Amino acid sequence: MAQDIYNLHELKNGIRLIHRYSPSPVSHCGITINVGSRDETESENGIAHFIEHSIFKGTRKRKAFQILNRIDGVGGELNAFTTKEETCIYGCFLHSYYERFLELLSDIVFNSTFPEKEIAKEKVVVIDEINSYQDTPFELIYDEFEKQLFHSHPLGRLILGTPENVNSFTSEAIKAFIDKNYSTDQMVISIVSSIDCEKWFSLAEKYFGGYEKKTNKKQREKILVRKAERSIYDRDTYQSHAIIGTMAYGYKDEKKAAFSLLNNMLGGYAMNSYLNMHIREKYGFTYTIESNYTAYSDVGVFSIYAGTDKKYMDKTLRLINKELEKFTQNPLAEKTLQKFKQQMKGQLAITCDSNQNEMLSIGKMLLNFGKVDTLQDTYKTIDEISSNQILEVAQEIFVPERLSIIQYV
Repeated sequence: MAQDIYNLHELKNGIRLIHRYSPSPVSHCGITINVGSRDETESENGIAHFIEHSIFKGTRKRKAFQILNRIDGVGGELNAFTTKEETCIYGCFLHSYYERFLELLSDIVFNSTFPEKEIAKEKVVVIDEINSYQDTPFELIYDEFEKQLFHSHPLGRLILGTPENVNSFTSEAIKAFIDKNYSTDQMVISIVSSIDCEKWFSLAEKYFGGYEKKTNKKQREKILVRKAERSIYDRDTYQSHAIIGTMAYGYKDEKKAAFSLLNNMLGGYAMNSYLNMHIREKYGFTYTIESNYTAYSDVGVFSIYAGTDKKYMDKTLRLINKELEKFTQNPLAEKTLQKFKQQMKGQLAITCDSNQNEMLSIGKMLLNFGKVDTLQDTYKTIDEISSNQILEVAQEIFVPERLSIIQYV
């Protein structure tokens, strides 16, 4: 059971803690906050990501260089990322510095001052990051696809925001966004470390327990299902890029597990995926072809990306549709299903072999579900998926009339 591996605790202010013991001399710790670009208004678009950048630029007692040297100066790493629904600040460090890291993390999250001078410098960095996407069409097209799928809904906006928005951000606006969205009941601190769990819980109480309790019942804007669309953009690139896909299941949907397995078979990162074997290997049409499934709280995004010589794009799209159609016609043979189940379990085991990956995963899991499944729990879920369930989700998602397409030609 999960409680035999993971130790859970909740502070009086609602911040939840999760700990797993690891004998490694390196500890991994982070705080996951239930705030992302989806929680922004249109004029705020990009501010969650900008906070992730500027949160290291000064606190009430530290300058930016003191923050950056506090952990990196002893051989550790301090980092952060923003998604459409979460913000995470995390780090890795030698075991002996666990209290130093926890104190610094508390200072960053609750005492950052966002000095205007530092914000001005960071605006240049973030706008450069936004502009750099124009040079990477195989990355930009994913964002353009979600924009096409969700239109004006917050999920359709770029996480990075726009240069105009970024230039408008002020220290006051940043603090207002944090005050409105950062709640203690929407925070989880996770650690994978050799520190004793009771000692760590005590330190977390010392550095995080004194902050005022804040609650925020999330009421995110609902999704509207729209008709499929096709968009073609003329870009001056050697390759032609395309994404075909649609909305799928959110991460709390009972069909998520079956569709995750189906996506992994179809075009996951393994070289034996159906798309890779039947299009790249058989015909040599594409350098990269893959399918992706991203699950948000109430909706998911399924997409297939292909990058190919322009003369092969129409043939590639026809072959993709042919592969999708196969999954909607007949249940998979049991032998085939078992093979891909075992493959997925192996991939998950390798992912969990990284303490950093596990630390991030259990933090997000506890935040979103209020519980944590072990690897064995996940194996059991995979084992229970049937061929008929795979057929059912394929027939619901791989409907030609539902599939939107975006192309760079």
